[in-house]
Parts: sequence; C-alpha cells; structure tokens
Amino acid sequence: MNKTMIFGATGVILAGGLLWIASTPDDGGMAGHSMTPPDTSEIAQGAPIAQVALPAALDEQAQMGKRAFEAVCADCHGANAAGQNGIAPPLVHKTYEPSHHGDYAFLAAVRNGVRSHHWGFGDMPPIDGLTDADVTNVVAYVRALQRENGID
Repeated sequence: MNKTMIFGATGVILAGGLLWIASTPDDGGMAGHSMTPPDTSEIAQGAPIAQVALPAALDEQAQMGKRAFEAVCADCHGANAAGQNGIAPPLVHKTYEPSHHGDYAFLAAVRNGVRSHHWGFGDMPPIDGLTDADVTNVVAYVRALQRENGID
C-alpha cells in the first residue's frame, strides 16, 4: 500500500467521523439535559422567565457579586438572574450550570460579548464597567443562586 492510499483512506475515515458528529443531535454532552429553552410565549414581555428561590445567606464574595450584578447585569438578566422575557435569559437555568458554562464563560461573555446560541434574545454585547474581579464575584452570586435552585 502506498502513502497516497493510506492518507486517502485516513481522510475518508476522518470525514465520515466528522459527518457523523455533525449529524448527531447535540445534548450539550449531558444525558438528560436539554439545552432547549423553555416556551416563553405565555410570559409577558419583560417579565421574569424563571422563578428563583433565594439562599438564606450569601458569603462575602457572593454579596459583592450581588451588588455588581444589580448595578450592571440586572438591567438585562433581571432581578436575581431570573431573566426578562424578550430581553435576556435567566442565568438561574440549567443551560448555565457549571458543567456546561464554566466560570470562564461568564468572564469571556463580559469581555467579548457572546453570539446568541441557546436563546432567541440576540447577541450579548461586551459589557463595560466590570473588572475581572467584579465578574468573579458575580459568578459567585450566580452560582449561589443556582445551587439554591438545584443547579450545580
């Protein structure tokens, strides 16, 4: 067998594997977890999307994150990260659990913005006015909310 045939066969195998991966439905790599957003057609424009249970207490970092979230993020993502229909998604949602959107995803979204890929609200622009430390604190707050709501 010559090198051309080996490389050709390898290419066919790789192409077939990529085609199979591309045609397989994406479940986000998490069995039992659908990344399909909920139907919000019955929710009023601007109303919260998620019902969020609040933790009894927040540690110091999450308290700082709550203040930063309320000052910068809540305008779009709503009070307690419950989202706002037609505006921005809830961050207290299984889509944003740590195994799917790690902490760095929040930092990257603030720094660079993010293309809409789970929800139909449009792209998120980069956000000015938050330092990396602020975002780390916001993530601590969001994660505390998520844990209280069974998302971890």
